[in-house]
Amino acid sequence: MSKTRLEAFSDGVLAVAITLLVLDLHLEPGKGGSLLDQLAAAWPSFAAYLVSFLVIGVIWVNHHSILRLALSVDRVLLFWNLVLLMFVTTIPFTTSTLAGALADGSAEDVRVAAVLYGGASTGFAVAFTFLYARILLTQVRAGTMDASQRGAALRRFGVGTLFYPALTLVGVLYAPAMLVGFAVLSFYYLFNQTGLTEE
Repeated sequence: MSKTRLEAFSDGVLAVAITLLVLDLHLEPGKGGSLLDQLAAAWPSFAAYLVSFLVIGVIWVNHHSILRLALSVDRVLLFWNLVLLMFVTTIPFTTSTLAGALADGSAEDVRVAAVLYGGASTGFAVAFTFLYARILLTQVRAGTMDASQRGAALRRFGVGTLFYPALTLVGVLYAPAMLVGFAVLSFYYLFNQTGLTEE
């Protein structure tokens, strides 16, 4: 399979996931108070939307960055890409669940929702790191990169595999802090964290 076909499929999935996020934003003019009151009451939905939009957007940017480094596309790479997309497509569900729990749920519901949100994020972080590892392995085998370079690049890119589960634990205690932490981590990944210089 060509990289172009892989990217086209992945772009489509990511586009659907990021679009679905907005479906949980609702205001009802003329019902339940003023729009300003409704906006204030719905802050969990808008906060979760902003963070999740940023997360998926950064995934999309970095997905293109690392696929540029792929020398070939094999079955292992395809399956890791599918695992990544599987977790990414759960983000609209976990976002709406967390927002709903923050707005109307019990403390226990908020904890469960935080674990769902953080668990999905941890899942895509792990899958993304393995996807990147597979791409770099082909470069090592081709002689265009040595093993120490690969290790350094993976450590830099794989920061999320440590911080997403740690922030999930924070979310069990206080979910809004988890969202802030995820936003900060997304800003980290806004910049090139492949550990390699892009041409």
